[in-house]
Amino acid sequence: MNGAEHDFGSFVAARATSLLRVAYLACGDQTEAEDLLQTALERTYRNWHRVRHDSPEPYVRRVIINAAISRARRRAILNIIPMHSPPETSAREKDSDLVHVLMNALRALPPRQRAVIVLRYWEDLTETQTAEVLGCAVGTVKSQASKALAKLRTALGRDIMEGACDNAQA
Repeated sequence: MNGAEHDFGSFVAARATSLLRVAYLACGDQTEAEDLLQTALERTYRNWHRVRHDSPEPYVRRVIINAAISRARRRAILNIIPMHSPPETSAREKDSDLVHVLMNALRALPPRQRAVIVLRYWEDLTETQTAEVLGCAVGTVKSQASKALAKLRTALGRDIMEGACDNAQA
């Protein structure tokens, strides 16, 4: 194994779990997230000679997000509905229900808005960094985040209130 391959292997070993979470949040399905990550790592490996000198993680994130958006668009054009599975978690049942509600709300967002939410609030990127990853203007990130947060507030408020009502009636 040469130095470049070793560097790539070390990068994957160190960052794969975090990148898989980004992929899962971007698409909402564990199997598809694994496929997205594999695609991103394959593209990164092919460009490793260029990518490794900079920070490779933003490059991989961008590939993941772009691939997730492209797949969502293709599905919309072909009218394909993916099978979603909730993340495996050891959280208490109540926490698990909240995670399920949140993931459903994230899945309901358009792909670009979901990407902004994942990058800004899960990956804790700045607006400028998010714009760089998505290849858009900072103003676009701001407007997409605002629209997405409004949709999430509406969806989460409704779902959490319905859950509370269901529990009160039981």
